[in-house]
Amino acid sequence: MNAAKDRMAPDDALALAARHHKVVVARGKKTLTFDMKKDPPGDDELLDVIIGRSGWLRAPAWTRGKTLVVGFNEDAYDDLLG
Repeated sequence: MNAAKDRMAPDDALALAARHHKVVVARGKKTLTFDMKKDPPGDDELLDVIIGRSGWLRAPAWTRGKTLVVGFNEDAYDDLLG
């Protein structure tokens, strides 16, 4: 998935997040992790962090197994990619 090229509207982004067990959102040096199975956030809370100012899913966005990663944070990437 290339969120920069293939724009994803909020409803589609919510559906994408719901198909994953974990959503990791990186914003600068901050990282938020949502457990979508045990304690899923509300739609508005999730949309606030995964949708950018453009109104589309923030880039970069990628999946690894059952984890959806949105945004960039080098430390988070190191943790996820080993």
